Amino acid sequence: MNYRAVETTEEYVARLETGADWRAEIESLADAVEAEAGWFTALGAVQDAELWFYDQDTCEYAPIEFDEPLEVAACVGNVSWLDDERFAHTHAVLSDDEGRTYAGHLNEATVWAGEVHLRVFEESLEREYDESTELDLWL
Repeated sequence: MNYRAVETTEEYVARLETGADWRAEIESLADAVEAEAGWFTALGAVQDAELWFYDQDTCEYAPIEFDEPLEVAACVGNVSWLDDERFAHTHAVLSDDEGRTYAGHLNEATVWAGEVHLRVFEESLEREYDESTELDLWL
């Protein structure tokens, strides 16, 4: 296990813009406040979405696409550096009009309404390729 203590410096709340990309909005917030790393939670609703499921046998993502309005019942993630850009690693639980839920890595979604809380870490975190999982993970 690789771990270290983190200190938080600031916390922000923001409203995501209707029609924007959900994950890009979180990355824009991190850019605006110059967050080198952080942890966020969010909720709201999206007009469409693409979740990814990571197949551990093939080490590949499989997309699950939705072209319908969905509630964002829960959304958590972190912000760190990936290939010299801020990256919001985002997971979400989405629900449809019958209460069915879908969950996974949120690749993209169009914001209907969204609110986010970002806790900024004092130190930067970077992602690096991990051979055992074939994922870009924190150092």
